[in-house]
Amino acid sequence: DPNEDTEWNDVLRAKGIIGPKAKEAAITEDQIQAMMSDAIQRRTDLPQSEGQRDKMIDDMSLDELDELEDSEDEAVLEQYRQKRMAEMRATAEKARFGSVREISGQDYVNEVTKAGEGIWVVLHLYANGVPLCALIHHHMQQLAVRFPQTKFLRSVATTCIPNFPEKNLPTIFVYHESQMRKQFIGPQELRGEKLTAEELEFMLGQVGAVPTEIKEDPRPQIRDKLMAELVDKAADFF
Repeated sequence: DPNEDTEWNDVLRAKGIIGPKAKEAAITEDQIQAMMSDAIQRRTDLPQSEGQRDKMIDDMSLDELDELEDSEDEAVLEQYRQKRMAEMRATAEKARFGSVREISGQDYVNEVTKAGEGIWVVLHLYANGVPLCALIHHHMQQLAVRFPQTKFLRSVATTCIPNFPEKNLPTIFVYHESQMRKQFIGPQELRGEKLTAEELEFMLGQVGAVPTEIKEDPRPQIRDKLMAELVDKAADFF
C-alpha cells in the first residue's frame, strides 16, 4: 500500500518511485460540533430532531447533567446546567409564601403595594366574631398552601382603614404590581356563609391571582342542575 506508513515506502518516496502520501482531510469546526451533538445524542438516547434534543436536555435534573458531564464536553453541558439552576432559583423565589400572614396598617405599603415584581397579593380585611370572616380565613389557609407563589395576607380592617364599616366585612383586595386588580366587598359579593373553597379559588383565578384549573363557576353548575330538574318536572306535568 503506497499510503502505508513504513520505512520502505519512505525510501521509495525519497527516490521518487512512488508519489507522496495522501493528506488526511482537515476536520472543520462544523464537523466537530456535529460530532459533539451526535455524542450527546447517543449518550442520552434522544430523538434526532434538534428541537426535541434541546428540550429533553433542559428537562434533566442537575444530577443527570452531572453524570452526562463526566464523559462529554463540559462547556456545552455547563451551559444547560446554569440555565436549569436559574430556572429552579426563579421558581423557588416565587414559591416563598405558602401561608396566610397577619399584617398591621404599618405593613400595608411594604407588604401589599410594594410586594414586588410579578407578585399577586390577596388581602383579607376581617373582624373577630364575624362567621364569614372565619370561613374565608379557613379557605385562604388551604389556598395559600396550594398556591405558594401568591402572597395571602389578612388584617383587622380598622387597623388598615380607620372606621372601616363592619357591614362591608369580609372584604378581599387583590393587588398585582402596586395596582388593585379586584375587590370583593361584603357578604353578598363573597357569596355568604355557603361559600366553598372551590368557589373562592375560582373567583381569585378569574382575576389571575392563582393559577387555578377551575374554569367554570362551581355554584352556577348547581343552579343549572336545579333548573334542569324543574324544567323536566314541568314537562312531565304537562
